[in-house]
Amino acid sequence: MSVILAVVLFGILIFVHELGHFVFAKLSNVKVLKFSLGFGPKVIGKKIGETEYLISALPLGGYVKMYGEDVGDEVEPVDTERSFKGQKLWKKALIVLAGPLFNILLTFGLYTSLLAVGIQVPVPDLKNLMPTADEVEPNYPAAAAGLQKGDKIVRIGDTDITTWIDIINVVGMNPGKPLEFAVRRGVDLLKFTITPLAVQQTDKSGKTISIGRIGIRKTGQGLYTLIESTSLLDAPGKGAYATYKMGTVIFDSLWMTLSGEISFKNLGGPISIFTESSKAASAGAITYFLFMALVSVNLGVLNILPIPVLDGGHLLFMAIEAVIGKPVSDTAIAISQRIGIALLLALMALVMYNDIFRLAAGKVLP
Repeated sequence: MSVILAVVLFGILIFVHELGHFVFAKLSNVKVLKFSLGFGPKVIGKKIGETEYLISALPLGGYVKMYGEDVGDEVEPVDTERSFKGQKLWKKALIVLAGPLFNILLTFGLYTSLLAVGIQVPVPDLKNLMPTADEVEPNYPAAAAGLQKGDKIVRIGDTDITTWIDIINVVGMNPGKPLEFAVRRGVDLLKFTITPLAVQQTDKSGKTISIGRIGIRKTGQGLYTLIESTSLLDAPGKGAYATYKMGTVIFDSLWMTLSGEISFKNLGGPISIFTESSKAASAGAITYFLFMALVSVNLGVLNILPIPVLDGGHLLFMAIEAVIGKPVSDTAIAISQRIGIALLLALMALVMYNDIFRLAAGKVLP
């Protein structure tokens, strides 16, 4: 059942994105030739009016094909007013922007609905999620072994560490057991053997359990900011704030990845999204909708990036046209799109490699 819900999640996000392009194209009286969920060969399809609605073989995306949209498309003079090329610049920009906007609006709708019924929306604090020791407490195993403030833990035993939660999980599950730590200090990679102290705690059922602790901590306000609403009237405003905060997290994560604070190994592709959505579905409706909101705002924000072949790339060309007073040449667009495709293919190869590596290591299985 969780696998079906993962497929449904993919389908909803793609449908909403393409629906944005479709609706604004129709509102602008642009002829829409095809509306497809998926790429590649047609699986099923039906033509209604002037538009053919399709489900295609490759489910990792979708598209809306408008008359006179692509470089080199021939447009009959009599049909210019109904072509994408024939629209005013601001109309074309709205049509392109509508796809990412609909994804962002879906996130807003999901967050607002959850907040309205009293459910908190967690927004991660990336700085506090990083596996870096902000403080090393004296008289604990970490200090005794030689760990220092600012050390970044990259591996414990055979487990790669990417977030502070990874440290909590590995250390917590190994009280009294010697663990090999790989730590990044500046440009140096250091090795330490640390045995977590066994600390007695009471779990939710009231049972006493032993938890490992080594004496390092974060100094921020927590790994997540919890956004909550006090009333139905308050929910839309808080929903907009939660959507905005999650969008800024995406930009922060991109910057931290490019600057090297976050490893490219953390990037995930379709397999990771599919397996994580399966886990979210298994965890219950609330977790499932929170995950859907997260992926939807990611899809919306990333599509606005000024990379040729993405929606943001089209918007960039339109911005250049607005500045120079004439359209960018078809040759320049075609060349930049080839570069954009090459960049996206390289990124896809990287995330698929990461996905397959995690799959082989058993890290993305539900």
